[in-house]
Amino acid sequence: MAISPELLEILACPKCKGEIHLTPAEDGLVCEHCRLVYEIRDDIPIMLIDEARPLADA
Repeated sequence: MAISPELLEILACPKCKGEIHLTPAEDGLVCEHCRLVYEIRDDIPIMLIDEARPLADA
């Protein structure tokens, strides 16, 4: 099961509190402002700044 649109509407980047969106493969959440990707594991977004990947690596 993917992240629901309702959940996406309320989730925010933990670093800048900005808007996030799904990656094209739906395996992560992207913050364009911070250039970070937060991985989704077992349908759970891992919203930890220390575990985010730089967008260039995504």
